[in-house]
Amino acid sequence: MPPPCSLLCHLATLLCVWALCQAQLDTKLPPGTPIIQLRLAGDKHKHYEGRVEVYYNGEWGTVCDDDFSIHAANVVCRELGYVEAVSWSPSSKYGKGEGRIWLDNVHCSGLERTLAQCESNGFGVSDCKHSEDVGVVCSQRRIAGFKFISTLTNNVESLNVQVEDVRIRAISSQRKRVPMTEGYLEVKDGGKWRQICDLEWTQMNSRVICGMYGFPGEKRYNTKVYNFAWRRKKNYWGFGVNCTGNEASLHGCKLGHKVELRGNATCEKGLPVVVNCVPGRAFAPSHAQGFSKAYRVEQPLVRLRGGANIGEGRVEVLKNGEWGTVCDDSWNLEAATVVCRELGFGSAKEALAGGKLGQGMGPVHMNEVKCSGFEKSLTECYFNRDALGCSHEEDAAVRCNVPAMGFQNRLRLSGGRNPFEGRVEVLAEKNGSLVWGTVCSDSWGTIEATVVCRQLGLGFANNAFQETWYWPGDVSADDVVMSGVRCSGTEMTLAQCLHHGKHLDCPRGGGRFAAGVSCSETAPDLVLNAQVVEHTTYLEDRPMYILQCANEEHCLSSSAAAATSSSYRRLLRFSSQIHNNGLTDFRPRAAHNSWIWHECHRHYHSMEVFTHYDLLSLNGTKVAEGHKASFCLEDTQCEEGIEKRYECANFGQQGITVGCWDTYRHDIDCQWIDVTDVVPGDYIFQVVINPNFEVAESDYTNNVMKCRCRYDGHRIWMYNCYIGERLEITATFDYWSNALNR
Repeated sequence: MPPPCSLLCHLATLLCVWALCQAQLDTKLPPGTPIIQLRLAGDKHKHYEGRVEVYYNGEWGTVCDDDFSIHAANVVCRELGYVEAVSWSPSSKYGKGEGRIWLDNVHCSGLERTLAQCESNGFGVSDCKHSEDVGVVCSQRRIAGFKFISTLTNNVESLNVQVEDVRIRAISSQRKRVPMTEGYLEVKDGGKWRQICDLEWTQMNSRVICGMYGFPGEKRYNTKVYNFAWRRKKNYWGFGVNCTGNEASLHGCKLGHKVELRGNATCEKGLPVVVNCVPGRAFAPSHAQGFSKAYRVEQPLVRLRGGANIGEGRVEVLKNGEWGTVCDDSWNLEAATVVCRELGFGSAKEALAGGKLGQGMGPVHMNEVKCSGFEKSLTECYFNRDALGCSHEEDAAVRCNVPAMGFQNRLRLSGGRNPFEGRVEVLAEKNGSLVWGTVCSDSWGTIEATVVCRQLGLGFANNAFQETWYWPGDVSADDVVMSGVRCSGTEMTLAQCLHHGKHLDCPRGGGRFAAGVSCSETAPDLVLNAQVVEHTTYLEDRPMYILQCANEEHCLSSSAAAATSSSYRRLLRFSSQIHNNGLTDFRPRAAHNSWIWHECHRHYHSMEVFTHYDLLSLNGTKVAEGHKASFCLEDTQCEEGIEKRYECANFGQQGITVGCWDTYRHDIDCQWIDVTDVVPGDYIFQVVINPNFEVAESDYTNNVMKCRCRYDGHRIWMYNCYIGERLEITATFDYWSNALNR
């Protein structure tokens, strides 16, 4: 028998059937208050929103929207463990429920501890239809220490059994492993960590645990290791767990059978639950140095774009060699989880709709996606290929659970006015000990700053600084511990970028010349409209005497320097329409007072280099180029409902508003490539926006446009224009042909 104290603690936990009992254990509800449980269900995209459903008298039912208010929504959200409600929605926004409508004409003051305390017509007394089911959106912030396993058994005493926290506790030999993938599963109940008996434990349960900790899969573990390792006194939790495998976390699983607590004899025929998770390739623990077996990296069929942090972004799928987006119709957590696991992350935290992480370009490949949650790829899910009419305003996105890698502990920003800016300081080994130091600012740029912001979970880089004298950091960290940093932009940590080893090289030193960054949760995203380029291309022979301004701005080829005023230049002309599909306005980095006035064209240049125009041979050699020295950035046109904000005239503000585009017509100066010296043949035409990464964007991969080009000496044809990567492959044919036949 366990000591009396243990029984009392367990009984106290079972009596805590109300949502706020963690903070108010000494407060009791009025006698006769019905025992209920709540959940959020329906067509939801986030775990903290949905249709309000009530479990009462052994049956789940809904709540009518008549007289419902934000006060009632606050009661619902607090009962579910959230700090407060953000909003509520009438008229079955999250879909129609089934079964009984338990509550109607609900009146709450907002101070009630459970929806059952609010005034209503009484349980089951309603004249509503399910088209009036109410929904709520709760704050993402959880009540401190409040977690519970919901959707429970019909046993009334087990309703709202609370679990304060969940963890994987590694055995001593694996505690320094990163990420931690294996160990005992423990729940915190009544302030104590307790184990779960493994007699009812299933692979589906482990799948859920691994998913919530950022791992795509689970595998068996070595039982001999744990039989030997477990020597301490066992302290079991009083319940089993029953998951379907599709839950986003343990808190969505049902309770299993009640466990009779008998001290060390509680789980006589079993052991404490152990989970062993399989990390995605990007998070796999590093192996000892040496030659590893070569493997062929398969072409991914799904990718994320535009996300601020690791494991989030707009969902794009590959079809017929072209990347396209997914429409948010029917988009839910099951489909989002398939994407997350396919990409090597855990289960999905959120399934985002409405282009929340930026809008894509090109086709919308999938609509009305329906997944069971167990598919290996999103392309295996059912989708409606006949459902048309989706715009990029409906692009679907995801936020995934990712492993705890400790990245944020190896880097910090110091001296800034807020947590999003400061001098970059890294933790490095020096003389056998770990010390904080600065990063050399030589060659420091936006791409390197982007990696820093991502590593710290602060989103996108807003600016990269090569002097930080205005941010007095920690004096003890002034010494340079990292130099020669060059990043590609895909790294998860600054340490993964190329950099000097032990032999540092930083002539200016650290301190006031150390590298710094400022970060932002959102960023612009410029994309060129490829169709406009393709449809507006033509050749023009223009006399040299009217190209003097263009020549001054170096918009002609080098041979123009020796050309007479009566000679002609052959120009490949086209229009460019540059959209801002991001979440922030695109603004030049240079301040107003540093813009350059060009008398010939009568406008200010706000960016020294904004776009490159190149004509390449088929093997990639440059044969001609156009140079748009800088742009007069402004809103030429905007989507319906969006107002123009930027206009170049009269030294006005320059930029491109979100949802607007800047059009440079084919008939303006420098909107060309000088092809006077180009011989007839087949070429590649290439446009690169923001080529020096002068302004941070959420996605640089869509800044490049390429077209096939044929020139016969008199005429020119532009065809097969595309943005970003284009893969001439057939590997996806079987996936898509199978998907389309479902």
